[in-house]
Amino acid sequence: MIRSYKDFVDTLLDAGFSMAGGNDEGIYSYIHWNWNDPVPDGSPIAWHTGDAETDPWEWRMRVLDERNDIAYAKLFFKKNGYIARAWYPFFLAARRGSGGRGLATFCELYEAGQISYAAKRVYDVVAQNGATPTHILRPEAGFAAKEDKAAFDRALVELQMRMFLTVCGKAYRHPLRENNENCWASTVLCTPENFFDEATFAQAATLTSNEAAQKITAQIQHLNPNAQAKKIEKFIFGA
Repeated sequence: MIRSYKDFVDTLLDAGFSMAGGNDEGIYSYIHWNWNDPVPDGSPIAWHTGDAETDPWEWRMRVLDERNDIAYAKLFFKKNGYIARAWYPFFLAARRGSGGRGLATFCELYEAGQISYAAKRVYDVVAQNGATPTHILRPEAGFAAKEDKAAFDRALVELQMRMFLTVCGKAYRHPLRENNENCWASTVLCTPENFFDEATFAQAATLTSNEAAQKITAQIQHLNPNAQAKKIEKFIFGA
């Protein structure tokens, strides 16, 4: 049973990937209850307490602040999840593969009609400026109007699912107010190339999409022997 942040990290590194919430989506989650579910008897883990040792909501940013071997983003079923560094190349190859060995570039996929124009506008800002908080990214990408928010949010999800953007921290609109519990933090996004080292992408480039999918499938079946084939395929490819 996971009883602390350390247990979470150890479990995640061992599993390689996980949904971020208590719903495993038929695949796998390191914890099996959500914020609105009863806490199992004897467990110190509880959502939204603000305790960095026992609150899974806090872990998502703590792991980004303290480590460089775990990615967090909307990675699976358009929901938040984690991928450890050891498994990131396999998901890259599955989702950004060029059809053989090697990764397709953003431009290649956009020109092939596989990425939306809205996503391109967002990606171009981050690619040019580096890690960018969403409250800055939205107007910079041309989504400042209230009615543009839904399109902006869809673009963020698209880019995270395609593994062209990943969460790399949080920022406050007013840094001097960051200890004010009423001041909401803004998610900071960067490209995976700026999050992981070059070796991660070099390894991904040696794999075909099929090879990567087979490797991930075997691990999923190890974690959850009851996982269904259609769910596995959607989990791996993000389709």
